Amino acid sequence: MTRVPSLSSPFLLGFDEIERVLDRVAKGSDGYPPYNIERIARSEGQPDRLRITLAVAGFTRDQLDVTIEESQLVIRGRQQDDKTRQYLHRGIAARQFQRTFVLADGMEVLGADLKNGLLSVDLVRPEPERVVRSIAISEQD
Repeated sequence: MTRVPSLSSPFLLGFDEIERVLDRVAKGSDGYPPYNIERIARSEGQPDRLRITLAVAGFTRDQLDVTIEESQLVIRGRQQDDKTRQYLHRGIAARQFQRTFVLADGMEVLGADLKNGLLSVDLVRPEPERVVRSIAISEQD
């Protein structure tokens, strides 16, 4: 099946990279771990923030890794099987995951917090300055 480019309008110039990012995001992952994204309202001179919360029950802080790689927020979890345990039934598997979120230009990660099996990552996008620049028009004979 051939994909029709969604950003092929003649008024959208230089958005090729965005289309590649959208393709990458569309491929997605297996849905583990589940997550929420919420907007946190402005408070005391702070801009709007975003909070990504992942359900990572069973993971310790040392087993989680939060990084920014090429404009992407990458969250990884790695658990090792405990070879000393002898299970009669194993319903909770030790598994690894990687969850990736593409960040818009200017997005900043404020920090991450692990509490009660929930990993929260706070992000902010500072308000950009409004820039108006006049372009000189030269006259050609």
